[in-house]
Amino acid sequence: MSATRSAVSKQPVTRGTSQQVPFVWEGTDKRGVRMKGEQAAKNANLLRAELRRQGITPSLVKPKPKPLFGAAGSKISAKDIAFFSRQMATMMKSGVPIVGSLEIIASGHKNPRMKKMVDQIRTDIEGGSSLYEAISKHPVQFDELYRNLVKAGEGAGVLETVLETVAAYKENIEALKGKIKKALFYPAMVMAVALIVSSILLVWVVPQFEDVFKSFGAELPAFTQMIVAASRFMVAYWWMLLFVLVGSIVGFIFAYKRSPSMQHGMDRLILKVPIIGQIMHNSSVARFARTLAVTFRAGVPLVEALDIVAGATGSSVYEKSVLRMRDDVSVGYPVNVAMKQTNLFPHMVIQMTAIGEEAGALDAMLFKVAEYFEQEVNNAVDALSSLIEPLIMVFIGTIVGGMVIGMYLPIFKLASVV
Repeated sequence: MSATRSAVSKQPVTRGTSQQVPFVWEGTDKRGVRMKGEQAAKNANLLRAELRRQGITPSLVKPKPKPLFGAAGSKISAKDIAFFSRQMATMMKSGVPIVGSLEIIASGHKNPRMKKMVDQIRTDIEGGSSLYEAISKHPVQFDELYRNLVKAGEGAGVLETVLETVAAYKENIEALKGKIKKALFYPAMVMAVALIVSSILLVWVVPQFEDVFKSFGAELPAFTQMIVAASRFMVAYWWMLLFVLVGSIVGFIFAYKRSPSMQHGMDRLILKVPIIGQIMHNSSVARFARTLAVTFRAGVPLVEALDIVAGATGSSVYEKSVLRMRDDVSVGYPVNVAMKQTNLFPHMVIQMTAIGEEAGALDAMLFKVAEYFEQEVNNAVDALSSLIEPLIMVFIGTIVGGMVIGMYLPIFKLASVV
């Protein structure tokens, strides 16, 4: 009987798509021992080749399934990684050895998953691995950008400086994500409040009026009849409507997480929505500029940097455009020319990139672009938040007022007859 054991192999250095994704695999080694594990790779074929190189014959390689509503328990968040980077940079700059820094971080962390991961990284480093090799065993938490920056920092002997840069980058990106979530939350909140108020009126309030209307013995106005019919339907089939609503939401989330074409279509649609679309455009440009500036300043070659940046834009539309830019730059086009050919980036960004390339200060200019568009996002979200409050009042007032008028129309009609 063959034994079964779990293995996590080293990361293959490959290119081809924008970023590595986690896969689960099963296979057998040269002795026929069954093995399984998780590993990040650009695609399944490259992972199979890497496993064969390690003497493992793969029988199954598939993307790691994404949980429908996220992992249960205290998962490791991007904010945890940003805080980890900041702590590492601070302690290493203060002269604390890397192993000691990791031990202090692990002992003081309240998240058990984060504590376990940091302990694993410390154990690997004590066993002779570099920080890059240790974090590469955790590709979900430490993305390709993070790993490449750490590798460059270790090679140049400036790891603490790179970690400080990564911490600042992560903090900026998380702040930007928070603004975007806030911008998307407002329209959803308006719709949710409108749905709840309408349901309460139709299920509990309108039936009370209907009993009064029956005593009139007269034909109701068309608008009132429409509201009463909607109320009867809600009362009779509320369970079905709730089932359809919840099922639609769950089905949409399930399909969206597993369909790249659906994600791309939704991203394109969101970019065309008034106000929200412009915020998303500005956010993607800011993330593109800051990520490229950080990777380029760390010494990552431009083509490889663009390959990494594509997956960090937060939009599949921008991701595909950046991958086209990467292909153009790889055959000799300047970044600003490749950027212009996407027909996606604002003219100001293209001009500033061109100036940065000509002056040999591309990273500095990209940082300025990132700061400008991050501020644009901040201003737009603040303006949206101040606009949405009166909009909610008007929207809810229209719904409630319309129903109240519909309920009192028969009374007004009866009074006029009398």
